[in-house]
Amino acid sequence: MKKIFNLALGIFVTILIFSGCQDRTNLTAPTVSPQSGSADLTRYVSIGNSLTAGYQSGALYQSAQVYAYDNLISKQAGTTFAMPLISDPGIGGRIKIQSLDIAKGEIVLAYDGSTGTPENLTYPAPYNNLGIPGALVYDVLNATSSTTCASYVFGNPATRTPNPFFDIILRGSGSQFAQAKLLHPTFLSLWIGNNDVLGFATSGGFSPSAPTPTAQFQYLFSQLGDSIASLGAKVAVANIPDVTSIPFFNTVGPLMAMEIPWGVIRLLGAPGLVYQKHGETIATGVADSLSLLTGGVLITLTASNYATLVGKPGGQFYRDNHYPALPPGIDTTKPFGLHPQNPWPDALILDASEINTAKTSTAAFNAAIAAVVAKYPNQFALVDINSIFNNIRAHDFSGGTVYNGVRFFTSYITGGLFSLDGVHPTDQGQAIIADEFIKIINSKFGANYPLVDVASIPGSLILAKRGLFTGTKLPYFEPGAFDHLLY
Repeated sequence: MKKIFNLALGIFVTILIFSGCQDRTNLTAPTVSPQSGSADLTRYVSIGNSLTAGYQSGALYQSAQVYAYDNLISKQAGTTFAMPLISDPGIGGRIKIQSLDIAKGEIVLAYDGSTGTPENLTYPAPYNNLGIPGALVYDVLNATSSTTCASYVFGNPATRTPNPFFDIILRGSGSQFAQAKLLHPTFLSLWIGNNDVLGFATSGGFSPSAPTPTAQFQYLFSQLGDSIASLGAKVAVANIPDVTSIPFFNTVGPLMAMEIPWGVIRLLGAPGLVYQKHGETIATGVADSLSLLTGGVLITLTASNYATLVGKPGGQFYRDNHYPALPPGIDTTKPFGLHPQNPWPDALILDASEINTAKTSTAAFNAAIAAVVAKYPNQFALVDINSIFNNIRAHDFSGGTVYNGVRFFTSYITGGLFSLDGVHPTDQGQAIIADEFIKIINSKFGANYPLVDVASIPGSLILAKRGLFTGTKLPYFEPGAFDHLLY
């Protein structure tokens, strides 16, 4: 998997020096003439990462991009909105459903190794959608290419690879901010910072071993806020959801708790799932079935295939991840995940300490975002995505959350909210986000833009069978499905 690397101290110094499977339909603009209030979306520009770009199921591709929340907002406002469209199946390795056994609750997912191509590289101006999958908050002002973004400049030289989306979207014409400025926006949306904690979490706290330090994030976001304020446009700023509450972390653990015969395993002398804490080779961590079921520890979605190997001798994880040799002390003749010398790998689990780190960083980052919004009360408005997603998750066990007659949950595949990579929203999930932006735009700036009808946006075909398919077995992913995943 692509890693989003932690910002090192060098970033701070650098800034001080240089700062200064779905049914698709066509979208049409609304038939009403919306009242803009003080929020004129005539020249609307969006800045962000994969969530802004419309990335879905492990790839950036046109038939999902057109349902990006910012493009949906532009349709409701009846304004032109240029996007860096990429032909299907996109770039990144799109995850798709290969087979589904409703009776057994089993699903097999594959990925499309073919590659789409950019559709409009010669567009004569900056794109209105400047969201770049993989972007960190540092990148908005500083990254101008795949080799000047944070993950490359400050990443491990032995493992870093250029992120192609920076070149495809920026096209050598400056940073996201510089290009937004060239468009003289009348309105701007900003949703950035997710990757500053999400990369740490999705790697199991393994690489990077920590989120972006809070002081760095505060400085970076403050500098970014001041720069955007200088453009004079009205701005809607979204904060960061709780990254530990997405299906990427809440699917595999509970299924392991139910599928693995833990009572038999305890009779054999194993206390539970034996896992590596960060920095360990010989493991000391132990998770029982209750902690797996209730989220005391979180197992990543990328671990799904390995869950079926618990208790069996072998080193599949090390082979799949191209280790040149087994780490010192690892003995793959021991039962996998049940012995300190062949433990559940650190990269596939967030333990209680790492969960706390992710939550603490998210809270600190959101406080920094709120402070910037408060600094410009007449110009900036806050879209509290964190609370919105928390509210949806809180209703998972009480009938779900209904938008325009469609019921949503945060569960993997069957919930309707998240795509097949377990991180990024579906088309309808993007529509929900668009509506939350529009609600804030209307209330803050006295506008009357119409909401998106979520029910009119295509949903996954599997949702028609949601009442029958419960996903009661661990999903199986074709090897390589997550190799190119970005955020």
